[in-house]
Amino acid sequence: MIESLNSPHVARVKALIGSRGVKERKIAGQFVAEGLQCAREAFVAKNGPQVETVYLTVNGRSKVEEIADLTQFNIVDVSDEVMKQMSETITPQGIIAICTIPDVSLESIALNGSRKFIYLSEVQDPGNAGTILRSADAFGIDAVITSPGSVDMYSPKVVRSTAGSLWHIPVIQSIALEELIKKGIRGFSLEANGGMSLKDYTPSGDTVAIFGNEARGLTASKNLNGIETVNIPMPGNAESLNLSAAASIVMYHLSNMPL
Repeated sequence: MIESLNSPHVARVKALIGSRGVKERKIAGQFVAEGLQCAREAFVAKNGPQVETVYLTVNGRSKVEEIADLTQFNIVDVSDEVMKQMSETITPQGIIAICTIPDVSLESIALNGSRKFIYLSEVQDPGNAGTILRSADAFGIDAVITSPGSVDMYSPKVVRSTAGSLWHIPVIQSIALEELIKKGIRGFSLEANGGMSLKDYTPSGDTVAIFGNEARGLTASKNLNGIETVNIPMPGNAESLNLSAAASIVMYHLSNMPL
């Protein structure tokens, strides 16, 4: 069991979740998943991120032994104090996994005329990004794609917010919107004064729903030519919706459209 707070294992985890975490994750091709919910998905994943190393306290080991055969994984036992040093949460569950970042490209997803994608354009809030990915998983979206300048989808806060859905749906990062449009994917964006009500919108062909920055929307995009706009009818008194709530409504609509 590792008890030293100066262990290289502690330094390794902290580097992946620290202030330079984005760079470290890119170099290492790894990210940190913490807690039982993420571990449960990571242990059974076949196509998503794969487990490289699992750090467990005594209490954490007792939890995961109920859901997985630990002999299949590289397990490192640590003390409660070491786990606290590794963890970003106030009350660690005693389970931290280092997982590989899947190598998923836009070309790896074959277009078939009925694909549905979500595109996050410079979305910054980890909670919004993680919740949107979770909803995308629930509504059968084919992939979540992010623009350059968007939050890292493998940052600790995003990973926790996905509640395990990160292991169910492809994530493709740092793709310019123009690349999607050039591939013939039809795009539409959500705007308060969009030209069409969402309830009247019917996707035609491979489709991407585009969501902009929480404060600026899509005004930062260089090329919105050919992008349709839609609005969500709101008969109530609220002026607007949270980004993740609006995205969930859009995805629910898309999931109920005939293929």
